[in-house]
Amino acid sequence: MRRRRILIALTACALLTGCASNAKKAAWTPPASSAGPASASPVSVQQGAPPSTSASPSASPKAKPKPSAKPTTTKAAATKHCSILPSNNVWNHSAAHLPVASKSSAYVSSIGTGAAVHADFGSGTWDGGPIGIPITTVPAGQKKVSVSFQYASESDKGPYPIPSNAKVEGGSHADGDRHVIVYDASTCTDYELFSAYPKSGGSWKAGSGAIYDLSSNKLRHAGWTSADAAGLPILPGLVTYAEVASGHIDHAIRVTVPRSQAAYLWPARHEASSSHDTSLPPMGLRLRLKASVDISHLPKQARIIAQAMKTYGVIVADNGSPWYISGAPDSHWNNDQLHALGGLTGSDFEAVDESGLMVSSSSGATR
Repeated sequence: MRRRRILIALTACALLTGCASNAKKAAWTPPASSAGPASASPVSVQQGAPPSTSASPSASPKAKPKPSAKPTTTKAAATKHCSILPSNNVWNHSAAHLPVASKSSAYVSSIGTGAAVHADFGSGTWDGGPIGIPITTVPAGQKKVSVSFQYASESDKGPYPIPSNAKVEGGSHADGDRHVIVYDASTCTDYELFSAYPKSGGSWKAGSGAIYDLSSNKLRHAGWTSADAAGLPILPGLVTYAEVASGHIDHAIRVTVPRSQAAYLWPARHEASSSHDTSLPPMGLRLRLKASVDISHLPKQARIIAQAMKTYGVIVADNGSPWYISGAPDSHWNNDQLHALGGLTGSDFEAVDESGLMVSSSSGATR
């Protein structure tokens, strides 16, 4: 996805769970409580503070792309020693029985009731790069290198175990988001960069970066971005071919929206807008495909993804094209089957209120 930068203040607001005060900004070791007590009033956003990230429509293909010469790296299956976040994490919690949010109709309308779902991933290449957000899996002991950040005050210092040939979203010559996701199963750690570029000598530069202990439910500091606009990890929300091949996806899926408001909902930690229009979705909003929607006619790959959107839903993580869901590239994807998801539109979704799941505003753990 291509991004446009919006200058905003780093303020926190949870529309369903209340607003939280900003935590002290230090090197990221998320504290037991990184946010203050809840408040009923939204915190206004002012111009001129360090920018958040937001996106304009992606250049993802609408036609079947040319196959690549070799498959791109995809996510290794979680091992018995390392799962992608704890089982009680909000990403892994069912949304099937959550109550419908009071502003569901307004949110869905603002995203686009007639806009079609689009799988922003697939097989082959587009404009010379992989289709989707690739995941580079590194072995134990991978050499760690330094990363310099444009927004260092909200980035985890590192170092990061990023190989010189790490996969970049869009390819090595891309000018879009250029996410780099590095998964180290030996330490159960997820390393993520936004706008990442390799430098001479093995080091990298990036717009922002975040490091996640995948065995922990701890969230980033309130008000902090990550490699994603909402301050959330990207890896847990990606659809992978391995999951679909297993017959089920057991987590919520990352999704983008055209416009958002200057607020965020748990488990997000950061807003990505200067708008105070409360009909717009906040970062972190969870939506689900309505139970009444018939998905039986969809081809297998699309049907499994659609079922995940019914059971686990989608989480708003960035501004971009409406109803674009994120996944990792893989040579085994059938692009025609993925494009069948376009038969689903915004009117098939509803926003849900997951505030009742929250144990602590600084934790992704659920009740």
